[in-house]
Amino acid sequence: MDRRSLLQLSLASTLMGIAPSFAFADAATRPTRLRPGDTIGLVAPASVTYESLQLQIALEALEAMGLKAKVGPHVMDRYGYLAGEDEDRASDINAAFADPEIDAVFALRGGWGASRLLPFLDFDLIAKNPKIFLGYSDITSLLNAIYAKAGVVTFHGPNVMSRWNEFTYQGMREVLFDARASTYSNPEVIDDDLVARKHRIQTINAGKARGHLIGGNLTLMSALVGTPYFPDARGAILFLEDVGEAIYRVDRMMTQLKLSGVLGQVSGIVFGHFTGVKPNPGLGNFALMDILRQHCEPLGVPCYFGAMIGHVEQQSTVPVGAVAEMDAGAGVLRLKEPAVR
Repeated sequence: MDRRSLLQLSLASTLMGIAPSFAFADAATRPTRLRPGDTIGLVAPASVTYESLQLQIALEALEAMGLKAKVGPHVMDRYGYLAGEDEDRASDINAAFADPEIDAVFALRGGWGASRLLPFLDFDLIAKNPKIFLGYSDITSLLNAIYAKAGVVTFHGPNVMSRWNEFTYQGMREVLFDARASTYSNPEVIDDDLVARKHRIQTINAGKARGHLIGGNLTLMSALVGTPYFPDARGAILFLEDVGEAIYRVDRMMTQLKLSGVLGQVSGIVFGHFTGVKPNPGLGNFALMDILRQHCEPLGVPCYFGAMIGHVEQQSTVPVGAVAEMDAGAGVLRLKEPAVR
């Protein structure tokens, strides 16, 4: 779809009172796939890394994947709890996208601080030099902002300091190296039980939906609401995960997404894992699923909980900006086409 057709569709849809269906997603730029021997620009957009051994292990992990690394100048900087000052951390990202020797950009770790970089990122430069950008947790803000402002597909998946087990590594390779239109479904683990207990899917609203993917960490997504960096939610499939939050805070953040109109715009919702989110002991508490059902059932859109997304050992790599289909009854998410070219 060319720019003129896109604008005509948006105008016609607005006049009809209908949001343009997947128009922005169709215009998103897919970065080039990874190949053995490619060079990764390693950046630290968020929290400080205190031990040089952690960086060494990350470099060895990339080497084990058949990749080379070019470490950003400020990766081991320290500025309070941040990996250097905001302008310096942002400059490493800008430089990595501008560097013709770098094929993709990976985040070393999450924590906090990535959102502080948004005013310093050169989105025009990123749009002209589209590359794979991979990370999760606090990196959520960068993934969605790059998609929203530069129109480039980004990837919610393991940081380089994550545990690269077989599930996580092969899932990343399938999406970023093999350029496959991946299907995301949970592995069945029965162990010695009569029925499976691990990796269970809980359907909130059954049904199927299609849309461009946006999302990541719930805390970061709710914090982006009302800023220029929140992606277009119209017709989107929203995926969310979090870790270590109190249930009332999950409720508060879901309420923010509701009151802002985001939940009313999406075509479906996929919840990953909410690791360590449990009700406090005592009477009168809500369970996590109580809160999610309260917010999602009235929407009437397909919704399920338990995808292998987020702060879990076995972690999926999910492209922000790619078009996908979901089946909430089956707990399955499928890409409509490869997210890289």
